[in-house]
Amino acid sequence: MSSSSVLAGAPVIYPAKGQSPDQQAKDEGECHVWSKQTTGIDPAALATQPIQPAQPAPGGQRARGAARGAAGGAAIGAIAGDAGEGAAIGAAAGTMKGGQQARMQQAAAGKQAAAQREGQIDTYYRALAACMTGRGYSVQ
Repeated sequence: MSSSSVLAGAPVIYPAKGQSPDQQAKDEGECHVWSKQTTGIDPAALATQPIQPAQPAPGGQRARGAARGAAGGAAIGAIAGDAGEGAAIGAAAGTMKGGQQARMQQAAAGKQAAAQREGQIDTYYRALAACMTGRGYSVQ
């Protein structure tokens, strides 16, 4: 990419053999097409897509948390003399904990999806750099 269109992580390309700006633009365009075809990655398309991690089944963590909480609460309630009330309190606490676990898992999945996208863009940029180097440019 020329200095006028430098993106984060994009290689900086310098005309090492006196190529004109017009020649560099032509070479970059051809290398862009070659890099997309070779890698199957289009960084412009990736940049416009929202990062969508896999969504867990709705309510799964909360339902499991509620069931575990209810069981534990019933046992404690039975000791205290009211298993029903203990189960209700335990279910409420378990639902909250299950929701917290679901949010933590979703955040981790979002980070993983972003890292995967970054890896794809890096692969494209390596292909672009190889093409431009082959055409006599200095690439950093």
